[in-house]
Amino acid sequence: KVIVGGAPVTKDFADEIGADGWAPDAVSAKDLVLQLMENK
Repeated sequence: KVIVGGAPVTKDFADEIGADGWAPDAVSAKDLVLQLMENK
C-alpha cells in the first residue's frame, strides 16, 4: 500500500498518482492505516 500526505500533498495529487490513501497529518495517517488493515 502507498499512503501519502502532509502539508505539501493534496488529496488530488494522491488520487493522480494512484495512492491507496491520503492523510493531512500523522495522526490521521495512523487512523487510515488501522482502517486499511481492518479492511484487508
